[in-house]
Amino acid sequence: MRDIMDKRKMLAKRPRLDALRGPIANGPMQTRPLVALLDGRDCSIEMPILKDVATVAFCDAQSTSEIHEKVLNEAVGALMWHTIVLTKEDLEKFKTLRIIVRIGSGVDNIDVKAAGELGIAVCNVPGYGVEEVADTTLCLILNLYRRTYWLANMVREGKKFTGPEQVREAAQGCARIRGDTLGIIGLGRIGSAVALRAKAFGFNVIFYDPYLPDGIEKSLGLTRVYTLQDLLFQSDCVSLHCTLNEHNHHLINDFTIKQMRPGAFLVNTARGGLIDDEALATALKQGRIRAAALDVHESEPYNAFQGDQRPLKDAPNLLVTPHAAFYSDASCTELREMAASEIRRAIVGRIPECLRNCVNKEYFPTAVGYPGVSAPDAGINGGYYSSAAAAAGAGSGAGVVASALPVQQAHSTTAHDTVPHSAAQPPQPPTQPQQPPPQQQIPHNIPLSSADPTNHHVVKPEPSEVH
Repeated sequence: MRDIMDKRKMLAKRPRLDALRGPIANGPMQTRPLVALLDGRDCSIEMPILKDVATVAFCDAQSTSEIHEKVLNEAVGALMWHTIVLTKEDLEKFKTLRIIVRIGSGVDNIDVKAAGELGIAVCNVPGYGVEEVADTTLCLILNLYRRTYWLANMVREGKKFTGPEQVREAAQGCARIRGDTLGIIGLGRIGSAVALRAKAFGFNVIFYDPYLPDGIEKSLGLTRVYTLQDLLFQSDCVSLHCTLNEHNHHLINDFTIKQMRPGAFLVNTARGGLIDDEALATALKQGRIRAAALDVHESEPYNAFQGDQRPLKDAPNLLVTPHAAFYSDASCTELREMAASEIRRAIVGRIPECLRNCVNKEYFPTAVGYPGVSAPDAGINGGYYSSAAAAAGAGSGAGVVASALPVQQAHSTTAHDTVPHSAAQPPQPPTQPQQPPPQQQIPHNIPLSSADPTNHHVVKPEPSEVH
C-alpha cells in the first residue's frame, strides 16, 4: 500500500509525459513531420525511404549546442551515428522528439533510461555488418599471429632481406595458428561468426557467456567455460565481443591481464571501454601481452599515437584501426536503409508497438504506450500512406526551414510499404470506421543490471554487439 501511495505522489508531482508526447501526426491534413540526421550530412540513402512521409534535414553536429533551433523545437525523429552523445540534459532540449534511431547497434552514447522516461523511443540496428566485423576480427588475429602488418611496413620503409637470417630476424614472434586456443568473450551474432571462421583456421575455440542457455556450445561445436578466469587462463588469443555497460567497464585491466597466459594476444572489435588503455600499454611494454589489435577506443575519434595523454602512444606490437570493422559498401547501405525504415515505421504506425528494435520500452512512463492519447484512425495514420499513397501518391506538405538548416525533400512516386511487395494488396475502400487495436499490458522487463549478480562483469550480447 505504501508503494502505491508513493507512486501516486510521484505521478502527481510531474506532468503526464505520455500525454505530452502522443502519436506522430502524419495524415494528409497534417504538416509533414520533421526527421533530422544529427551528426552527418549525407541523406541520399534515407531520402527514398522517408521522402513521402517526412521532411528530412541534416545537422552535421558534434553536440546539441550545434543543432538548429528548428530541429530542437519541431523534430519528431532523429537519426544518429556514434559521434554525438545525448545525455538527459541534451534530450530535454528536444520539445517534440518521439524516436531516436542509432545508425548502428551500440547505444552507449544515449541515455536510454532518460529517453524512455521522456517518452522517446530509442532504437538500434542490431543485424547489420555481422560478416564485416567477423572478417575484420579474423584479419586482425591473423596479422598478430603472422605479423603481416609489421613485415609489410618493413618492406615499405626499405629494409633489405638478403637471406633467411634477415627474414628470421624480421619475422621474430610469428606463431602457428593450428592448435592454439581462441577465447571469445560474448557469443552473440558476431562472436558466433568469429568462432566459426576461427575453427576453419584450426583454432580450438572456447567462449564465456553467462547469459546463453546450456547446449548452445554443442550446436556450434565449441567449448564453453563458465568463468572469465578460466577463459583468460586457457586462451592463447582473447577476442572481445560483448556489449559495454557499467559493470564490465575496463573488463580487461591490470588484474585480469595477470590472469592471461604470458605472451597471449588480445583483439577488441566490440567497445573501447572494455579495455583499460594504461594497463594494456604496461602489459605490452613488459611483454605480458605479445601483441594487441584494437578497432574501437574509449574516446573517439581517436589517435593512439598523438598527444601526451595517450597511454598507448609508445606501446610496442600494437595494431590500431579507426573503428572501421563494420564498414563495407554493402553493409553501410544496408545499415542506413534499416535505420530509415525504423523511422518510417514510427511515423506511419504507433510507438512502441510498431518498432522492431526498441531498446528502452521498460522505461516508458506507462508499460502499454500512451493511454493518455487516443490512437488516430488508421485511415489518417498508417492507412493513409499504405493505401491512399499507393494509388494517388503522397501529398507535398513542403515545410519552410531556415537557410542554416539544410533540408532534403522530394515528392514520392512510390509508397514504401512495411510489408514485402509480393504480399502487398491493392487498397480497398473502408466499409466501416476502423478502431484502434486494444492495448495489451506488457510487463516491465528486468534490467540486465539486476540479473545474476555473480556475472556482472559481462553483459548479455545483443544480436550484434558493436558499432
